[in-house]
Amino acid sequence: MGHEKLTKREFIKQAALAAGVIGCGFSPLGYQTKGMNGYFNFSPTVLPPEIDKHTVEAKYYINTPKGLKCQLCPNECKIKENEEGECRTRVNIKGKLFCFAYGNPCAIHIDPVEKKPLYHFQPGTDTFSIATAGCNLACLNCQNWEISQTSPKKTRNYELFPQEVVNQCLSNNCKSIAYTYTDPIVFYEYVYDSAIIAKENNVKNILVSAGYINERPLREWCKIIDAANIDLKSFSNEIYEMLNAGKLEPVLNTLKILKEESAWLEITNLVVPSWTDDMDMIKKMCDWLLVNGFAEYPLHFSRFSPLYKLSHLSATPISTLNNARQIAINAGLKYVYIGNVPGSDASNTYCPKCNKIVINRIGYRINGFHILNGKCAFCNAKINGVWN
Repeated sequence: MGHEKLTKREFIKQAALAAGVIGCGFSPLGYQTKGMNGYFNFSPTVLPPEIDKHTVEAKYYINTPKGLKCQLCPNECKIKENEEGECRTRVNIKGKLFCFAYGNPCAIHIDPVEKKPLYHFQPGTDTFSIATAGCNLACLNCQNWEISQTSPKKTRNYELFPQEVVNQCLSNNCKSIAYTYTDPIVFYEYVYDSAIIAKENNVKNILVSAGYINERPLREWCKIIDAANIDLKSFSNEIYEMLNAGKLEPVLNTLKILKEESAWLEITNLVVPSWTDDMDMIKKMCDWLLVNGFAEYPLHFSRFSPLYKLSHLSATPISTLNNARQIAINAGLKYVYIGNVPGSDASNTYCPKCNKIVINRIGYRINGFHILNGKCAFCNAKINGVWN
């Protein structure tokens, strides 16, 4: 059989598998597993079977009379010994909370940064994208439910520890690492350690998240995260609870904190028929974004496709997306896009002053770029974003 040329995806997977023992952390004196607060040693004779090289102590938790209380996200799970949290990545082992989503991604890809979607952050570049299994929400419409609604123990995983994540990113000429597909909140420690090494190597870090996280861990992340796309799933607490098993207010707080901490931010709103397609609700959302200082940050209205537990619904009508976009523009938001609609003019970036196309997109690729030094090449108006 002749040699076949590997695709980028195949190359990454083979390289990840070949990484093998990198970061294994075995010691001749016993077993070590690395956590953000140091190393935890276990004698071979008392090593809990749940502890392996992909298990690190969680950073945010406290001990309570009802069990360990995770403080990473608003779920604040109370986890008894040998039980897991709702996200399926955290377990109470002998009175310590451990995360077993570390260095074991189940998805590794190279994507255009526009796919995240990020339209105003290093456009035209590739981003090295990784995810582990697990999620702290349970969206009925999840497009990645096969990996988000399960545990890292049940997925086919690759061995890719933080240093090797950065090595693979650099060797594939990617300008950034995207923590994506599921929700990086649930593999927080893996993101944190990878992001620190990335910063040391001039690689940018991107979060693609529902933003369902508590303030303290988020602010800690903001020291090393360069950009985020946050999925603002609706502007109704009731819909958040029924559609996503979450709440609205923590996500709004996340948006405010990211802006305050000066991370580049773009927002996605998936328009789901009969759930989030109410134009009055969309107007309230857009008015809130304007009042709270988000007029200069891109808003993406994304088209829903029938998936998972909402497979009985129809795809979002194009007219509904156009109406939502117009409401956002009328509210005063400057950069409003429509996603998942190939060929739509609403994927282009328009100058908010002269209305000329400053970035022309075909799918996820750039077909024309007219921004010079952060300004419109036609009228010299500022175009907000990270363009270098």
